[in-house]
Amino acid sequence: MAKNIMIQGTMSGAGKSLLCAGLCRILKQDGYRVAPFKSQNMALNSFITKDGGEMGRAQVVQAEAAGIEPDVRMNPVLLKPTTDVGSQVIVAGQVQGNMHAMEYYRRKREYIPAILDAYNSLAQEYDIIVIEGAGSPAEINLKQDDIVNMGLAGLVDAPVLLVGDIDRGGVFAQLYGTVALLEEEERTRVKGTVVNKFRGDRSILEPGIRILEDLCGVPVAGVIPYTHVDIDDEDSLTERFARTADRKCIDIAVIRLPRISNFTDFAPFERYANGSLRYVDRVVDLHSPDMILLPGTKSTIADLKWLRQSGLEAAILKAASAGTLVFGICGGYQMLGRNVSDPDQVEAAGTTEIQGLGLLDMDTVFLGEKVQTQVAGTFGGVTGMLSGLNGMSYTGYEIHMGRSQEKLLPLQGKRNVYGSYIHGIFDAHGVSDEILRAVCVQKGLDFSDLGAFDVHEYKERQYDLLADAVREGLDMALVYRVINREV
Repeated sequence: MAKNIMIQGTMSGAGKSLLCAGLCRILKQDGYRVAPFKSQNMALNSFITKDGGEMGRAQVVQAEAAGIEPDVRMNPVLLKPTTDVGSQVIVAGQVQGNMHAMEYYRRKREYIPAILDAYNSLAQEYDIIVIEGAGSPAEINLKQDDIVNMGLAGLVDAPVLLVGDIDRGGVFAQLYGTVALLEEEERTRVKGTVVNKFRGDRSILEPGIRILEDLCGVPVAGVIPYTHVDIDDEDSLTERFARTADRKCIDIAVIRLPRISNFTDFAPFERYANGSLRYVDRVVDLHSPDMILLPGTKSTIADLKWLRQSGLEAAILKAASAGTLVFGICGGYQMLGRNVSDPDQVEAAGTTEIQGLGLLDMDTVFLGEKVQTQVAGTFGGVTGMLSGLNGMSYTGYEIHMGRSQEKLLPLQGKRNVYGSYIHGIFDAHGVSDEILRAVCVQKGLDFSDLGAFDVHEYKERQYDLLADAVREGLDMALVYRVINREV
């Protein structure tokens, strides 16, 4: 069976996901077969595996860092929020239904067998499992039925490194307070603490580090520098939405829907030196972009209402009529059609039918069964502005409840308005290049001015940069002693 190490945090957003990804990369570099694991993830950014299972993207990123294929066993329970108090529950990659938060908390221990089956199966195939916790292990109101922090650590006998976020302030209180609220048996699992996202001279921290070690009774296992790497992050806490990007020679606006999901679809457009990609939720911030992207959403109907009420629908229609390229993915694609109906209240949005933007000749009906599949093929039959995509290859995955009429091609569109159900459709080699080449032609620019890039090579370099920063900041000798149960 594999050895393991678990990364828990003092709070959500402490940097657990990226630290786990960095550890996965380091262990891979050091010659180990390593896999990530998170028993329960709550996120709207999800992924479909080759066998049609659904899992959180954080574990996909960690699997990529480890150099292995994403597998639903790495994230056996996924919660996709549908309302403020309810989520769609996905177990072993398959939808179990929607549950109110209190119902899930009452029932979540029922999922322990599925969690242990997934973990034990991975442990038979890999040398080391890097486990990620969720939120904080010191949520004393939720600890009784915990299956993702110390509860899971006990089930799989995992040693723990506790991570605090110094960038938010109060890191010593975060770390000591969390340890103090743990039960004695739980404290014995904590083998070290980690100060994450540090900027500045480490020597300034040293007096506090010594005191913290005395208070907690365990060493500070590392001080990780604030690292600027371009790696997919968790949807609820992403910094992307807070960025105020300057508008460059090619300006792309992503409509920031209230229930936005899988925004990582648009990452390929972020990496052109002379292109800008902005997230917009107000008409006043839209300006006159060269391309408008409508992302996926967990609730197409509710977010379509918001789009209408915010005034962004009218702004998008005006831009489309003026020739601006408009592209929708999944829920955004559905919004571009004539009509969206939900007779059985699959989305539970309180509305059974709503008019779409009417830019594409199709209607969408929501059904109870979810489409979950990976796809690949070659573009064909594309007309209008993006006809240059014809003959190019694409890959990606579909994950949606709605079914749209006239869904005959991977890419539907006419003139300058397009849509697709395929998440990741921009990732394949040359696809984003061709789309921006068409935008440049329309704008009278030379595409070479944007600065093209190789997506795969770029991502690999980012994982290596993350590993370098984590290796520099962590006491890796101590980490290996923890993994080998020598401390």
